[in-house]
Amino acid sequence: MNVQVKNKIVSNINKTSILQQTAFWSRVKQKQGIKSKAFDIKVRVSDLYVTSNSKNNVVDDILILFQNVGDDYVVGYIPYGPTIKPSAENQGVFLEELSEALRPYLPANCVLLRYDLLWESLWANDESYYDENGNWIGPPKKTNQEIRLNFDTQNWNLKKANTNILPSDTVFIDLKKDENNLLKQMKPKTRYNVRLSLRKGVRVRRTDINDLVVWYNLYRETCARNEICLHDIEYFKAVLETNAMNSSSSAEVELLIAELDKRPLAAMFLVFSGKRAAYLYGASSSTNRHYMATYALQWDAIKRAKKNACTEYDMFGVAPRPNPAHPMYGLYRFKVGFGGNLFHRMGCWDYPLDPDKYKAYVISEMKSKGYHLS
Repeated sequence: MNVQVKNKIVSNINKTSILQQTAFWSRVKQKQGIKSKAFDIKVRVSDLYVTSNSKNNVVDDILILFQNVGDDYVVGYIPYGPTIKPSAENQGVFLEELSEALRPYLPANCVLLRYDLLWESLWANDESYYDENGNWIGPPKKTNQEIRLNFDTQNWNLKKANTNILPSDTVFIDLKKDENNLLKQMKPKTRYNVRLSLRKGVRVRRTDINDLVVWYNLYRETCARNEICLHDIEYFKAVLETNAMNSSSSAEVELLIAELDKRPLAAMFLVFSGKRAAYLYGASSSTNRHYMATYALQWDAIKRAKKNACTEYDMFGVAPRPNPAHPMYGLYRFKVGFGGNLFHRMGCWDYPLDPDKYKAYVISEMKSKGYHLS
C-alpha cells in the first residue's frame, strides 16, 4: 500500500461531519494551548478496499493535535481520525503506512501517534461478542485485538492504548424521521418524561457567552455529584468564542439552558458540523430533578438539529452495555431511552515512533490521575 501525505493549511481542512477533524476544532484547541497540523492523504482505492480493482485515488485529509507531555515528549493525537475507513483486512496496513508517511513531518520529539479511531469496532458485528440479551460484551482482550489489527503489517507496531480519550461508544439518532416517529421510537418512560417536563413548565432557550457562568455553575454541580474531573471555565469559553467561518470546515455551537420560572435546571452545548449535530457537553442541577429538565433539553436539541438540516444526532458517549457498575451507566439509560442506535468504535490505538520513550510514556500515563481502563 502506498499512502502519500503532504502539508496543508489547517483552515483548508475539508468540510466534514466529524467535529474533531475540522478547522473549527483546531482553533478551539489552539486557544487551549495545543498546536495542530493538517495533511492531505492520497491512497489508491484498490489498496483500501478488498473488493475493488480501481486505479483511482481516494483523497482526504487529517488533523493532528500536538500535546506536550512534560519537557521532553510530544504526543501526536488524531481525534476521530482518519476519516478514510479501509476494508477490515486493510485497516492495520493503512494505519502503518500512514504513520510512516507522516513521520518526516512530525516534531523530532514526537514519541507516538495516537489514533482515536471512529471506525466501528471489528467485533461489533460478531454475534459471539453479545450476550443472550443482545448486549455488547466488548472486544476481546488487548493482545487479541492487536494481533488482528496488525495482521499483514510490516512492523507489528500498532498498540491498543490503555485508555480512550473521546467516547468509543455512542448512540446515533436518525433525524430523517419526522418528529412523531422520533417520539414513537423513544422508550415509553423517556417519552413520558419529555412530556412531563414540558407540562410542568420547563422551557429551553438558546443563549450565549453571557450565560457561561450559569452553565458553569450547573457543570460544577454535575462534576461534584458524579465525581468527575472539573474543567476550568476558560475551556468552555474557548468553545463558545471560536469562530472558523472563514475556513472550509467551520462548526456552529449553541448553548442551551432548560429553565423553570427562570431557574436554570439543565444546560448543554449543542454543536453542528456538516450534517451531524452532537450533544457535546451537558450539566444539570442536583435539585428539582423531578422536573425532568434534561429530557426537555434533549428533545429541544433534537428538534433544533432537524431544523438545522442535520440528518443524525450524536449523543456522544455512553457505557458500552447496561452494566450498573460502569461509571457511565446512568448516561447509558438516559441516552438509549431516546431510541437511537448504539455504535461501538475502535477507540485509541498508538503507533510508537520511539519505542523506549513510548514505554516510559505508557508507564507515566498509567500512574497519572486521569488514567482509567476503558
